[in-house]
Order: sequence, then structure tokens, then C-alpha cells
Amino acid sequence: MTTETTPLYQTLAHELRDAMNDGRLSAGARLPSVREAARSRGLSINTVLAAYRQLEARGLVEARPQSGYFVRSRLAAPFAAKPVSRTVEPGPIEPAVLDRIAAVVAAQADTDHVDLSLACPKGGDFYPAARLARVVADTARRYPQLIGDYSLPPGSSRLRREIARHAQALGLTLEPDTIVLTNGCMEALQFALRTVTRRGDAVAMESPTYFNLIPLAKRLGLQIIELPTHPERGMSLDALEMLLSEQRVKAVVCMPDVHNPLGTSMPLASKRRLAALAAEYRVPVIEDALYAELQYATPLQPAVKSFDRDGWVMLCASYTKTLAPGFRIGWMEAGRFHREVADLKFCSSVAQPAVLCEALGTFLEDGGYTQHLRRLRRLYAAQIDRLRGVIDEVFPAGTLATEPTGGFLLWVELPEGCDANRLFDAALARGISITPGTLFSPSGRYDRNLRLSGCYPFSDRHIHALATLGELAGAQLERA
Repeated sequence: MTTETTPLYQTLAHELRDAMNDGRLSAGARLPSVREAARSRGLSINTVLAAYRQLEARGLVEARPQSGYFVRSRLAAPFAAKPVSRTVEPGPIEPAVLDRIAAVVAAQADTDHVDLSLACPKGGDFYPAARLARVVADTARRYPQLIGDYSLPPGSSRLRREIARHAQALGLTLEPDTIVLTNGCMEALQFALRTVTRRGDAVAMESPTYFNLIPLAKRLGLQIIELPTHPERGMSLDALEMLLSEQRVKAVVCMPDVHNPLGTSMPLASKRRLAALAAEYRVPVIEDALYAELQYATPLQPAVKSFDRDGWVMLCASYTKTLAPGFRIGWMEAGRFHREVADLKFCSSVAQPAVLCEALGTFLEDGGYTQHLRRLRRLYAAQIDRLRGVIDEVFPAGTLATEPTGGFLLWVELPEGCDANRLFDAALARGISITPGTLFSPSGRYDRNLRLSGCYPFSDRHIHALATLGELAGAQLERA
């Protein structure tokens, strides 16, 4: 409510707040630019700026550099991850977890389902496929010998040089000769674990963790010790230091930047401490940097590897989530373990396709990748804002969700009385695929959580699927 004495900036702020409350301005929507709003309303630029800043101070909008002001979702975030255990002991991998992973992967492969959680962007909005196709064709035309020659390690010098150059954005100073090209990030993670562990060893992992690490650890005969992981503070380094001091783990696997499934990042001070712990206890840290370049804020926060002085951090990354999933090109910098990893790559899959590597190197060299990333960060930030807004509207009261610092993944916590596994089954019967939280813990924790993704165009079909999912969760609460 305003009066004749109400300042103009407050009047504008009230109008915009009302538009947010009644849905005319939904979560993720961009406010008119300051100049546009001033011109259309006959106000000064300073008046509009004051209104926008008041809304920002109240947490209703957020300013994004070079993009403008955007409406924020009011969906609350989980305060902390669920407690794991006081004693932090290794436990067996529950067979039900492995069975559920297989069921989810099968559901995601069914194109008739609406997939709300697959961490693989789909559609022309997310990959420069046409531009890359032209680069590949041009590379094959100019260097036809790349098709006829056998690919041998270490692979394209152009690509490895460009990887080292672009890694500077993450605070890394790498030499091209120390970079090993891999078949995606999963092969890099596998090489790292196979290099520094033996069957029967225990490894420390975040809880929740990326679910594909669980069957990988089982195949390698490893025990997993789950470490509590907070959406804002990251993995519990106090618990980790206790394990390291007691010499109970042979390696640490973590995703400090844009965590899967949380979507959040570890604070800078914690990254520095993690690198120091690795050096002090001489235990390798396997850093999964798959989504690190998708941080929303720039300059990017540096990787843990940037604080590594003695080669105890093994960094794994890939272009499958940012640029070209069909290329299956990843890379790793293994520090003091470089020679063993390079030998393992040669014994496992020899080398990556030369034509694709050279084409990718050319794309990075010409500046196409930098431009693509800049647009992708803005797009995913808006996608996640909109996803949080839809969840706020259609899910039961009391639903919580993380506030990602990058990427396209969201960790949702349902109210007491809901069960994510039963929700998966009910949704699947309605042609909807989700990923229940129990997949992200080898012991099957997080039965009220689920991972959703925002890496698809928000069509009416997807919005309807999210609304249906919210209805199914609400029906669970009514029965409870």
C-alpha cells in the first residue's frame, strides 16, 4: 500500500513485488533493464536502481553481472545434509541401491518417458552441435591422414595445449605433457582409483555422492566410507582428517565445485585445507571437476588442484557436459601419478580419436568455447531459477531445495511422510523418470530426497510432468 508521500522507488518496488506474488513475474524471470524501466515509467535511472536494490536486499531478486536483475525463487534450501554417523565407519554397498541404479538408468533410456533428472543436457540450446560439426568436417578435409593413421598417445598436442590454457580459469598452471586424454570423465575417475587403490582398500567419499561411483567402487572391490557433506560447507574435513590421521583410507574422491547432486560448491578455505591434508597425510585426492567450468559467478573459483604443490591431487574433467557428449573426450592431470595413469590409459583404450581431438582443440583455440560457456552459465542459472520456482508452486508445502552455484542439478528434500523410492515407482507408472536420493549413498540414505535437473527446454510437457510429480508427493503426504 502506498501514499502520496511514498518515495517513487518504493512505489515501483511494491508494484514489482505484487507482480511476483500473483505470478505475473515468475521465478527466473528477468526484470526490465534499468534504462528500459526508467524510460517506460518516466522515472530516473537512480529511482529504478533504488527499487531494484531494495528488492535485492530483501532476497526477492538477484543481480547477475552483464545480464540484469532476475526474480529469485522463495523455495527454502536444506540447512544441512542428513547426518551420516558419529563413528564414520565403512559399510557394505546395499544391493537395493545397485538394483535401483539399474532401474533408473533403464527408465532414462526410454524415450517415451519425460525425464526430469537426467544429467545430460538435451537440445540445441545447450550444445553448439552445428558449429562443431563444421569444425569436424573442416578438420577431416584438411587433415585426412588423421582418419587413416592409428591414434597413439599422448594424443593431439593442440587439444592438450588448449586444455592447459583454459584450465587457467580454474587457477591451474598445467603443462600439456602432463595431461592424459580419456574417454570421458568416468574413465579418468576409474584410472585414478585403479592407480592409487587395491582390492579391499577403503576410500572416503562425500555423502551424498555421484551415484555411478558406487558400482565402480564395488567392481574394484573397494569399501566406501561416507563423509557428511553440507550444501554450503562441503565435505566434513574434520571427519576426513580423523580418518587420515588413523590411516583408514587410501584415497579421497570428491566434487568440490558444482557438486552432483547438490549443485553447490565447497568454500575456498576448505579447498585450501583439503589440498593441505592430502599433502600432510600423503593420501591422494581425486577431484572430479566435471561441472567446474559451469560455475555461475565469474571469475571462477579455483579448483582444489590449484593449491596442490606436491602432486597429491588428481584432477579429472570432461567436455561431455559442456560441449560435445558424443565426442566422449575427457582429460586428467594426475600429479605424481602421471606415469602410472598414462600406462593404464595405453593398456585400456590406447588413445582418443584423433579427428575429434584435433577438431575440439581447434574449437577451443578459436575462442568458440569461451563464448559458449559464457552463454551456457547464464542459461543454466535461469533454468535453475525457473525450476526452483515451479517446484515452489507445485510441490507440497515444506519441500526444500538447494541453491546451486552452477550447473543444472537440484537436490530436493521432500517433507516428512514422503518416500522418494515410492515416488519414483509412482512417477514411472505415469511416464515420468526421476532419480531418488537413495542412489547417491552406498548405504541407501536420503529416502526423502531426489535429484532433478534443468538441462532441457521447459516445454508444457515438462511443466505438466513436474506438476504431476508434485501431486504424487502430495498424495503420499495425505496417506501418511
